Amino acid sequence: MPATNQERVIQVISNILNIPTDKLTLDSSPASIEQWESMKHINLVLAIEEEFDVQFDDEQIAELQSVKSIITAVENTSA
Repeated sequence: MPATNQERVIQVISNILNIPTDKLTLDSSPASIEQWESMKHINLVLAIEEEFDVQFDDEQIAELQSVKSIITAVENTSA
């Protein structure tokens, strides 16, 4: 069975931030994850765009501040 958007987003975040997927929740954010700093955020956005073949504008990028917000943005952008 193909991975869900949530599973794919969590896997990308796990890979970029180098943290286990089981440590990530929908509420995980830069405030709760030390490794999620500005440069990693840029890498994360680029990796999400590549994984889902989407392009976020500057306003959307500024709103990508949690696992849940990233999933929502992916689903709204690819719809």
